[in-house]
Order: sequence, then structure tokens, then C-alpha cells
Amino acid sequence: MVQRLTLRRRLSYNTKSNKRRVVRTPGGRLVYLYVKKQRTLPKCGQCKEKLAGIKPSRPSERPRMSRRLKTVTRTFGGVLCHRCLRERIIRAFLIDEQKVVKVLRAQQQAKTTGKAPKAPKAAKTTKTAKPAAKPTKATGKSK
Repeated sequence: MVQRLTLRRRLSYNTKSNKRRVVRTPGGRLVYLYVKKQRTLPKCGQCKEKLAGIKPSRPSERPRMSRRLKTVTRTFGGVLCHRCLRERIIRAFLIDEQKVVKVLRAQQQAKTTGKAPKAPKAAKTTKTAKPAAKPTKATGKSK
């Protein structure tokens, strides 16, 4: 006859958080062993690829883990994968280069036509002056 198993916890339903497996103890008894949920790896915020170099963990375990296990020592480490980060850096560099080329072209154009180049519009810096604060009465007693 098969040995009967008793639950160790009160929850008896077969839910996602109540998975269990049968284990034989050194004494020969069969008991339930509650199985934890599978740990997951964080994914890249852009391409949804699993991030390398980070330890898989449950969200409740992460506050107790050291920073070394949760991130990669790189800009956006633990948020973006290396490919997406590389694209982002190259894109930012090329955009900056385009701005420089635009300014140089404007200067070249100004030299050939003889006109002064248009200065880029500056942010408005004029502010209305606040009226002077009224003097307050002294609270100390006079002698």
C-alpha cells in the first residue's frame, strides 16, 4: 500500500505558488517538499533579450543580493544589452557630428557669400524684477 502524505502548510490547492514534489527522507518516509518559483533573468529594455552577466533571481531575493550580482559595470548595465547600448552610443555620436558639420557648413557658406552667419537663438534670459520685500517689525522688546 502507498504511504499517505500530509501537507506541511495549510494551502491545499495546486496553485502556482504552492507547487510541491515528493521526497524520500533518510528515515524512509515520503514527505512533500515545496518548490520555489523559477528564477528569471532581467531582459533588455529595448530588444527584450536576456541580459548576460546577471544572476537569475526572484524579485524578493534582489534586495538581499549584492550590487555585483544584479548589474554589469557599464553604462546602462543591467538595463540594456551590449548591442543596444552600442547602437545608442553610435547614434548619439553621429547626431553630435551632424551638428558640428552643420555649423561648419554655415561658416563655409558665410565665407563664400560674405555674410555673417546667423547666431543660434539664445534662451530668453530677461526676468521681471520682483518688488523689494517690505521690512518686517522687530519682535524684540525695546529698552
